[in-house]
Amino acid sequence: MTSNLTVSALIKSKRKQLKITQPQLADKAGVGLRFIREMEQGKTSLRMDKVNQVLLLFGMELGPVLVNRKKLTDEKS
Repeated sequence: MTSNLTVSALIKSKRKQLKITQPQLADKAGVGLRFIREMEQGKTSLRMDKVNQVLLLFGMELGPVLVNRKKLTDEKS
């Protein structure tokens, strides 16, 4: 299951499953090779629009995720 992977590990895993190189992925996604390398290495500050360009190739995108649902429901009570 991919839900516990980091974005960097997910991208690298998907790229390897497709048997494409980093330069090929960069070309297909319309981003720079440096961006792909930094993303796969886990750089912590990346442009979300560019990350989504890459994820779109795998049928995915980044979006808001509620982190602490219990705390929010407790505050409403």
